[in-house]
Amino acid sequence: MLHADEGRSPDIVLIVADDLGFSDIGCYGGEIDTPVLDGLGRAGTRFSQFYCSPRCSPSRASLLTGLHPHQVGVGILTGDERPHGYPGDLDANCATLPERLRDAGYGTYLSGKWHLSAEVDSPQSSWPTRRGFERFFGTLHGAGSFYEPVSLMDGEDPVDVSALPDDFYYTDAIADRGATFVTEHVRERGDDPFFLYLAFTAPHWPLHADEDDIARYDGRYAEGWDQLRRRRSERLEEEGILDGHARLSERDSHVPSWHDAPDQEWQARRMQTYAAQVTRMDAAIGRVVEALDAQGRLENTLIVFLTDNGGCAEEVPVGQDTRFTRLPFVSATTRSGQEVRFGNSSEINPGPPDTFTSYGREWANLSNTPFREYKHWVHEGGIATPLIVHWPNGIDGHQLCRAPGQLVDLTTTLLDVAGAGRTPGSGSPQTEGRSLLPELRGSDTPPRVLFWEHEGNAGLRWGRWKAVRKHGQPWELYDLDEDRTELNNLASAEPRLLSLMSGVYEDRAARYGVIPRDQVLAGYEG
Repeated sequence: MLHADEGRSPDIVLIVADDLGFSDIGCYGGEIDTPVLDGLGRAGTRFSQFYCSPRCSPSRASLLTGLHPHQVGVGILTGDERPHGYPGDLDANCATLPERLRDAGYGTYLSGKWHLSAEVDSPQSSWPTRRGFERFFGTLHGAGSFYEPVSLMDGEDPVDVSALPDDFYYTDAIADRGATFVTEHVRERGDDPFFLYLAFTAPHWPLHADEDDIARYDGRYAEGWDQLRRRRSERLEEEGILDGHARLSERDSHVPSWHDAPDQEWQARRMQTYAAQVTRMDAAIGRVVEALDAQGRLENTLIVFLTDNGGCAEEVPVGQDTRFTRLPFVSATTRSGQEVRFGNSSEINPGPPDTFTSYGREWANLSNTPFREYKHWVHEGGIATPLIVHWPNGIDGHQLCRAPGQLVDLTTTLLDVAGAGRTPGSGSPQTEGRSLLPELRGSDTPPRVLFWEHEGNAGLRWGRWKAVRKHGQPWELYDLDEDRTELNNLASAEPRLLSLMSGVYEDRAARYGVIPRDQVLAGYEG
């Protein structure tokens, strides 16, 4: 139930993690220490069937516009792929969430990752400072070192990374600047509401963490991914996030059993480092919460936490593979002149600044428990996200919400809460989503169509039913009420339903401006 807000619109803090799996944090079944998020989740509302897009830039484009990513030029990632593909640059003709909130009287601040601009070397119309954010500290690129991030900006001014303090760590810096934005807003603008977008790069690779943070997890991953997946699945049911119909999927067929896995000590170190990144992010979020409390704003702040896609199974190639090392966000040496060691090899222990590694398919399969598949795909493992909503003055807490929803709904909800409205005027389209406030009040709402497409991977959810396919493969059909982990393909048993849903998908794809994957690939081949 919503309560009176004493006539003032709530402050909004939108927190996005990067490549975090569905079951990584504690209140979603994980063994990683996340006391701040657990406290917010258990005191607030946790969603069990909320969805992001299967990749970082599309998710951020959708979240910040309330439109599907193809509608705003970011169908895959940033970077111009025309005439065969997408512009890879946030469309100037769509109104953004910060622009609408700013027009509604909000102060608007971004600390962290942007990754919605094709051009990062000089200010462009798609930069955050020109899309509604009054103040910005963070990176324009999508990834990079946590110790010396590439494309770090303060407003539109590049930050001299060589002059950063020796103890600089990007996760901490994002939170510290976010807390500063809160304090300075209250000092300068008093009771005016604010919107703070806190966009972490953790726990996206590279696996960078302080040795003390890694050491706190000594022994925790020694029992391996098989046992840990089973335990997470049990805790998800204990938490009420999933019910008995969500059977644990089999271990990925490309992953050996833990009993047969070589280099177990190194494998455990990989997951320890990932966990250390998540715990450091949780503590950083805690400092922003403390700043809200110190300013007397916590009770009337709507705090939202989610991830941008499922756990990431991408491997980092070993050695100086030029296809990887020439990426614009990758540095070949550290600030101190050390050569960076690339790749997932047992000879490289992740953590220090001179390493660049990922945790791979083995541990991503754990992160996405109980689902199968990963970032890039639109099976549940690629798009299911934890979603925490905490607003003491506005929403009764200590509840679970099982209503399905996706990013365009969240954008619409934030506009609804702020009194900003869905329709911005000036020819920009209204948001595609529907407000989640009825669900947050406990009301039942009729099912609606949820839609995904990325790199030819396609999905459509309609109530309990989900049609999904990988690029170039046949449609699959699942009853998610009975089979949330997509283990029993009903395509042959329900051909008429599947035909209907695939037709709806094609209609939506045309409406949203999806470019066929084969056309995009033809551009690469040309």
